[in-house]
Parts: sequence; C-alpha cells; structure tokens
Amino acid sequence: MKVLIVEDERQLSEALAALLRQDLHEADAVYSGTQGEDCAMTGIYDAIILDVMLPGKNGVDVLRSLRRQGNSTPVLLLTAKSGTEDKIRGLDSGADDYLTKPFASGELLARLRAITRRGAEYIGNEIAAGNTVLNKDTHELRGEKGAVKLAAKEYHVMDMLLSNCRQIVPKERFVEKIWGFDSEAEYNSIEVYVSFVRKKLAAIGSNLQIKSVRGVGYALEVPECSRD
Repeated sequence: MKVLIVEDERQLSEALAALLRQDLHEADAVYSGTQGEDCAMTGIYDAIILDVMLPGKNGVDVLRSLRRQGNSTPVLLLTAKSGTEDKIRGLDSGADDYLTKPFASGELLARLRAITRRGAEYIGNEIAAGNTVLNKDTHELRGEKGAVKLAAKEYHVMDMLLSNCRQIVPKERFVEKIWGFDSEAEYNSIEVYVSFVRKKLAAIGSNLQIKSVRGVGYALEVPECSRD
C-alpha cells in the first residue's frame, strides 16, 4: 500500500512514515494543504493520512476539494480536536475515518486497513482474477500449481495490474507509483519487473497474461476479473 501523509508537524510526519514502512507500506510526506491536494490528485496513492490543521489550506478544505474533483482515495483525518462537531464536520466532508491525537500506532494501522478495504470494495486481504490470487498482506501470489512470494516491486506491478483488470496501465503510472515522482527510473526498469512477474505467473500455473501495449504500457488479460 502506498500512503500519502499530509502533516505539517515534521517529527510526527517522520514517525508516521517510519511506522508505515516498518509495516511494509510505502509512504510519501508533504507539509501543507496545497501540496497535499496536488499529490493526492495524481491518483497514485492507496490511502491518505490528512491532518486538519495545516498551513495554506486546512485539511477539511483539502478533503472537500478532492471529493468535488472526483477523487475517492480513502482518507484518514488526524486532528488534535476531539469535539463531536469537529468529527461530524470531517466525516461529512468526505473522510472515511477520523483519529484524534494522540493515538496508538496499532490503532492507526488498523484504521488504515479498514478504510482501504472499503475503498477497494473487497473483503479480506486478497484480490483475485482468473485462477490467481494475490495476498495484499504477505505479497504471496497463488495459482493452480502453487504459490510464490513476490519481491516489493514485483508485488506493486501485480497489484496495479489486478486493480486495473483488463485496462491499460501506462508506464508513467508504474514509475510514479513504484519509484516516485523524483525517481530517475527508466521505462526499461518496468520491463524488467514485468518480465519477472510473467515468469512467476507461469511457474504457479496462472491463466493470466500480461499484454504489452507498444509505446503505452501493460494490460492484464484474464478470463474473468473478480475481487475477494
């Protein structure tokens, strides 16, 4: 899971990023509402941790703007305010959940898992297509002939393809999602990891095929797309 942290308290932001990475997630951090909205609108994040009190543009205004623009990324609001009216305002503005500072690390991770399950419209921790299942917690890929553990970048490639079943995923989106905006990764890096994933799909007896769309990106060919 790739998470955007929008929090102007640098120490807290760094602690949240470290916590997420320790839990095998990726995390990017920005420190103002304007930056947060710009990053969120790229669509490369699976969830957003959004502080309410931010410089430039507060979190609730950012959230309202995102929802007006059709961005449905799950959002967990953070605030030092514990009043019921503040919680109602945040939830009515489009937040998926609300957490009051200070909070326990375990609770934050659990709430993130809950809102991303709702956002992705699947039950449990697996996404499936054809005869193949990807476990989003363990990064295990299962097929008719067995299972294999995917390396981090292999997992992201497979997750993006499954989440966009039968749709073309542009190479630029892979680069942004897996390596980040500031990365110098080139498109041949994507080709290398797609090749690795193809070999693992064949090894487990998967009936999925990754189709190359010349000059554009990749699409997953599958008899039937479904989510568990």
